[in-house]
Amino acid sequence: MIGQTVSHYKILDKLGEGGMGVVYKAQDLRLDRLVALKFLPAHLGAEEEQKKRFFQEAKAASALDHPNVCTVYEIDQTSSGQIFICMAYYEGEPLNKKIEKGPLKLEEAVSIALQIARGLAKAHRQGIVHRDIKSGNVVITADGIAKIVDFGLAKLMGKNATAKTKTVGTPNYISPEQLRGETVDHRADLWSLGVVLYEMLTGQKPFKGEYEQAVMYAVLNETPAAVSSLRKEIPFALDNVVAKCLQKNPLARYQKAEDLIEDLKRSETALADKQPAARSAAKSIAVLPFDNISPDAENEYFSDGLTEEIITHLSKIRSLLVISRTSIMRYKGVKKPLREIAAELGVQYVLEGSVRKQGNDLRITAQLIDASRDAHLWAEKYGGKLEDVFAIQEKVAGQIVDALKLTLSPQEQKILEKRQTENTEAYELYLKGRFWWNKRTEEGMKRGIAFFNQAIEKDPGYALAYVGLADAHILLGVYGHHPFREVMPKAEKAALKALELDSASAEAHASLAHFKMLYEWDWAGGEQMFQRAIELNPNYAPAHLWYSLTLSAMGKLDEAFIEIERARELDPLSLIINTDVGMVHYEARRYDQAFEECRKTMEIDPNFYVVNLLLGRTHLQAGNFEEAVAELRKALALSHESTLVLATLGYAYARAGKKSEALEVLKRLEEISRERYVAPNTRAILYVGLGETELAFEWLQKAFEERSLWAAHTPLAIDPILDPLRSDPRFSALLRKAGLEK
Repeated sequence: MIGQTVSHYKILDKLGEGGMGVVYKAQDLRLDRLVALKFLPAHLGAEEEQKKRFFQEAKAASALDHPNVCTVYEIDQTSSGQIFICMAYYEGEPLNKKIEKGPLKLEEAVSIALQIARGLAKAHRQGIVHRDIKSGNVVITADGIAKIVDFGLAKLMGKNATAKTKTVGTPNYISPEQLRGETVDHRADLWSLGVVLYEMLTGQKPFKGEYEQAVMYAVLNETPAAVSSLRKEIPFALDNVVAKCLQKNPLARYQKAEDLIEDLKRSETALADKQPAARSAAKSIAVLPFDNISPDAENEYFSDGLTEEIITHLSKIRSLLVISRTSIMRYKGVKKPLREIAAELGVQYVLEGSVRKQGNDLRITAQLIDASRDAHLWAEKYGGKLEDVFAIQEKVAGQIVDALKLTLSPQEQKILEKRQTENTEAYELYLKGRFWWNKRTEEGMKRGIAFFNQAIEKDPGYALAYVGLADAHILLGVYGHHPFREVMPKAEKAALKALELDSASAEAHASLAHFKMLYEWDWAGGEQMFQRAIELNPNYAPAHLWYSLTLSAMGKLDEAFIEIERARELDPLSLIINTDVGMVHYEARRYDQAFEECRKTMEIDPNFYVVNLLLGRTHLQAGNFEEAVAELRKALALSHESTLVLATLGYAYARAGKKSEALEVLKRLEEISRERYVAPNTRAILYVGLGETELAFEWLQKAFEERSLWAAHTPLAIDPILDPLRSDPRFSALLRKAGLEK
């Protein structure tokens, strides 16, 4: 057709061809302007259904008047009856061609996504769904304006448009519900825009395959890698936007384009502020568990203590990333190549060594290795008496500082010279206390408290033992084992004592901040104290973990992701940190990512009940009731009948329509409450599942009166379980009382 004149348009060139038409560049001879003409292919023109859809395209597109939507001038047909649409012609480049050159600058990608979202918002308000948003259907003009073209698959939605639609669209960009032939609404466009944004940021598509069916399988079943894992400078605010767009369940996605626009604006601000995704130290080290080669196996605690003390010393250095003890101890007795261990922990340097203790005599060896080059930096042997152990630990830390050419500030030097205790028995008891505390069971926390108290008896000036005491009492409340009013004052007293003994203790600041957030609902004060803890010791993983959960409870999810990933960077094999990474995804309604994090945590340890609990809750929100019940039953067995898990199981039964089973759980909770404490929140959860709104509010009010709104891992402001209550004015009133809403 090039060179021909159709109506008053002279065709100049062919621009492209797709399933719904051929597009030509043409000259409008009447108005002397360049236009784009789209013709229905001749072999389809005779089909009434295709003609109908083509007219529908023109009607839908011409109804839109927006700077980010291609302008439609008219619809006409040739003398032979071939239909065409006349549209504005834009000098520029299709977005897919632009991406072929490589990932876009972050600011440019966000700007383009914002423009597309604004165009879609206008279309959706007018009841129009594009249904084929892809990078090839966006033109970037010479002056940087994004124009959505080709509403060829648009469907005009009536107010009651619920009929299922045919599967149409481009496989790499198509939403899961489109693939399944289900009802399609505007949220399908938001999925596709998420794919386009992923493509702009990374230069690759999130769902790939060698053939079409493989791509479709990926869309339905696979979770793509986070964009921040492919491009480190991407802030978590933007990472979160992409992940939320790509939730397979439309209910978990953005519910309207305007909400997506707001989050994209926040991402734009984060980029303008150059907000980092996380602090990355220039140098990183893992201190592996020292081998106990003593004649007496009972001296195992001593080698563990030496490992812990060196980690503690090094973690005070801001310019060095030091892996936490929890992750390190998983390599105790494991024989793996150091390069492999370093890769698993994400570090460059590894310290390993051995301890021989016989009576009062010590012999310690240590060697520092650059695992990236498989090169020994130094090796040393130390001898002495038991009372020399702390001096030897300090000497090892000092030699590492020298070998890595680290520059210490006067404050860091002073902190490194300070010893937490001179009493090795107290230190051993403290380590045992932390071991049991980390199990996150009621028995574990109670045994932890006993060991911390014994450590204090051995050394009343041991600040860290008081910190352990505070943390154990806090978690007895958080996990619903004891009333907040009983345990939280004990936690505060212990944390304040720790600060009195050591005003520069990052650990004590973090514990007191945790208390302030959970019990006093002093959000500003808690946040300030967490920041102080991190300033004092940027390598203290629990501070980042609890700060993350505080930010999440406040609804600051972008910042929460930054802190939780920082915690995991420091303690990559910690069960609770890995589980809570999934928890933050869950709270952000990023259920696909929550599933993936649960899977990864179970690879570390399949018997950690908290991850089964989270997996069950995530299945519930995804509508997978049978899977939810199965996981919650596992969690119930592993936790020895945690009342939180039991209540969540009852909620699951209720959601699955098994009311009699849910009522049986309620009966069991009543029985347990006559023997031991049951947090009010647990029954509130169950009543939400049963649809008993009045009773749910009655038990939430009791939780408020007990100041235990954060018991049983139910963050009031954001937990999806409580979503059915959010439209009730009483819920907003509760949030205001808790300082979470103005």
